[in-house]
Amino acid sequence: MNEKELMLSGHLYIASDKTLAEERARARRLTHLYNNTSVDEAEYRNEILDKLLGSHGKNILIEPDFHCDYGYNIHVGDNFFANFGCIILDVCEVTIGNNVLFAPGVSIYAAAHPTVAEIRNMELECGGPVTIGNNVWIGGNTVINPNVTIGDNAVIGSGSVVTKDIPPNVIAAGNPCRIIREINESDYEYWRKKVEFYRQNKD
Repeated sequence: MNEKELMLSGHLYIASDKTLAEERARARRLTHLYNNTSVDEAEYRNEILDKLLGSHGKNILIEPDFHCDYGYNIHVGDNFFANFGCIILDVCEVTIGNNVLFAPGVSIYAAAHPTVAEIRNMELECGGPVTIGNNVWIGGNTVINPNVTIGDNAVIGSGSVVTKDIPPNVIAAGNPCRIIREINESDYEYWRKKVEFYRQNKD
């Protein structure tokens, strides 16, 4: 296996490999272009994302500044919004579902290093995939680590560090991130009333 194949499969690899270095440089150039666009250049931003991301759905908006390692390992569904300062280290696949919201400063680290210094000093690195389901809201300054899956409809509180899987339909927060409670009928009732008030009182 070459270094890229080792990286993508989650095994130890050397990041300074020529092919990987060139692909990171390509991503840096594209994100530099993206981060220097204006709010009036939506079409141009979409053209850059078409080149940068592995795949994406309809109606996505990523606010600059945005940074990633390769881009091609990022797969995003419909109606995705990432607020300012998003970082995705996509040495392995990062899959994001439909209707997902990122608050400012969300970081996804699909990259990792060995815990043994002797191995780190050999310049060997590793990683693992990250999967985020549909209808997920990630709070500001959250860090999501490798080999994590976040289930559909989950809410992750601000400042969380997600080190383990989070099931669907829960509110979770903390460092390390833990389940606080399930999203239940009282949540739906509360927010339905808010929507009803909005509809009755908007201009």
